[in-house]
Amino acid sequence: MLKRYQHTFGHIFRLTDATVVVGAWLASYWVRFHVPPAFHVLAVTKGFPEFATYAALAPLVAVLWMTVFTLLHVYESKRLLAPLSELGVVLKAHAVALMTFVAVTFMFEEYHYSRLVIIYFGALSAVAMLALRFTLLVTLRALRKRGFHLRHAIAVGEGAAIRDLIRRLEAFPELGLSVAGVITREGPNSERNYNKPYLGGFEDLPEVIRTHRIDEVLIALPSSQGREMDRLLELLKDETIDVRIVPDVHRFVTLGCDIEDFDGLPVVRINGSPVIGGGAFAKRATDAVLSAVALIVLSPLLALIALLVKLTSPGPVLYRQERMGLDGRSFSMLKFRSMRVDAEQRSGAVWCSAGDARRTKFGTLLRRTSLDELPQLWNVLRGEMSLVGPRPERPVFVDEFRKQIPHYMLRHKVRAGITGWAQVNGWRGNTSLDRRIECDLFYIRNWSYALDLKILTMTLWKGFIDKNAY
Repeated sequence: MLKRYQHTFGHIFRLTDATVVVGAWLASYWVRFHVPPAFHVLAVTKGFPEFATYAALAPLVAVLWMTVFTLLHVYESKRLLAPLSELGVVLKAHAVALMTFVAVTFMFEEYHYSRLVIIYFGALSAVAMLALRFTLLVTLRALRKRGFHLRHAIAVGEGAAIRDLIRRLEAFPELGLSVAGVITREGPNSERNYNKPYLGGFEDLPEVIRTHRIDEVLIALPSSQGREMDRLLELLKDETIDVRIVPDVHRFVTLGCDIEDFDGLPVVRINGSPVIGGGAFAKRATDAVLSAVALIVLSPLLALIALLVKLTSPGPVLYRQERMGLDGRSFSMLKFRSMRVDAEQRSGAVWCSAGDARRTKFGTLLRRTSLDELPQLWNVLRGEMSLVGPRPERPVFVDEFRKQIPHYMLRHKVRAGITGWAQVNGWRGNTSLDRRIECDLFYIRNWSYALDLKILTMTLWKGFIDKNAY
């Protein structure tokens, strides 16, 4: 029965999508040729083509979009996918269908359709389709949360792997996956561990599926029971239900985890950098443009600081220091020199502390106002740093911290920054390393272009002066 409901919902989505794209195509004709000319800034209307000429393409539009969406698996059940991620799948499929449509209409020799109509159509159909799809998804998830349109699953495994799986599914009832019970080798006493009925051992799996009318099997085995996986899959080879395997890698996942398809071979990727694709391009482009502009605009201030550094203490204006950046690669970070030239001859590599006698008088002011960091705009322009990211550390300290602080090296999954989430929250200088790493990992896990803009805004709003800057 559930399979029938799934097909029904798939047909509903197909029908709504077909209605939306056909309606958007016809509406685009009306917008182009019947809305006042002032609306079309760059358009020149040479005539009014027959509405029937455009309406004749409605069947092609409907069939093409449904075909592309079906081939790209848009209508397959994606209960474990977040609504916004599912909308991303729809948007990508829409872009493919639109490009195909443009290519097909371009081959029509007897008539050339208005390019502006096609542009309007692409925009209108995308907005309408995403809005309607989002409404349907939210409605469907609300119904599932109230117990409608559920899929009944059994959890197979034991230990922390299966317990964590059940806990997460119960935390998201809107997914519509109801765990009917557990299949485990731990016996009836396992009900106290998992708060779910014990349905039997591994050998009982086929019988339990038929008896309880199960729709899905979720296998979550600890790594110590890897050999049992072959046995379970052998028992399930003649079953028609869906099987999901949850690999026991959650203990090692700190930043995130996703599945890649390598020529049909599923590959689990853990702790990968979130700054990839279009987001990485946008971040790097912003870094390059803003750092170049800042270097030009601030050049009088930079020249003045350089002059004052030279006049107030002997030695070079700039200080180069080895720091560790993206993927653990070292680079020379630039700063205005704020300490004596022989500052580390006796002490070696140590952090600056409050009242540090190694600072010059003008250097104290530079460090207090963070103006000594301005030359790092050149590091940003060169691509060695970013405007926003975890602050880079010296390799000698990295070797020490990586032994003491779990997941410390994961902060090098993104470019180091001039400012970051830890800095705008007050964790800079000689403060808690644990809290700083916590902020850095939060930034990487939740990275978005909007978060970078927020941190830049907070940096400008709060200023560069901090009680821990010394």
